Amino acid sequence: MQENTIWSEELRQIAEIIGKAPLVKEIKWGAEVFTWNGKNVVSYGGFKNHFAIWFYNGVFLSDRYKVLVAASDGKTKSLRQWRFTSASEIDENKITEYIIEAIDIEKQGLKIAPEKSAEFTLSPFLVEAFSNDPDFKSAFEKLTPGRQKEYSKYVDEPKQEATKKARID
Repeated sequence: MQENTIWSEELRQIAEIIGKAPLVKEIKWGAEVFTWNGKNVVSYGGFKNHFAIWFYNGVFLSDRYKVLVAASDGKTKSLRQWRFTSASEIDENKITEYIIEAIDIEKQGLKIAPEKSAEFTLSPFLVEAFSNDPDFKSAFEKLTPGRQKEYSKYVDEPKQEATKKARID
């Protein structure tokens, strides 16, 4: 069970419910992740204001009880969370329905196709850094185009120039 002093009893209950499903419990990213045929299906955890169950391919769930939310609007593509704020909200039958449907989704092989990476403009801060450090430029060019784009976006994301420079460092 995951450590969380705020929601320890509630997380124990959630773990017990998920543990009854025909899934394999693995530890990934320091947390319990329940898989089917090596595919991530469901996990759970506690946060400051709530505890949650999340379904890795939750976007495909029918969400019969209208309980699922995207973890981060605009960024989360397929993962969906079911958030709780008290033990009284835990309904084993409903949770089990969602888990069984999530397993069926994995059996069907439903996936959101990754978006094609569009061309990107290299951050001017990276361009400047490359002119001052050829080894840095060489290391950057060895990255995949997707990673190059991610790093460039990461550097350009902040509003303050000081933060952009700090990210280069």
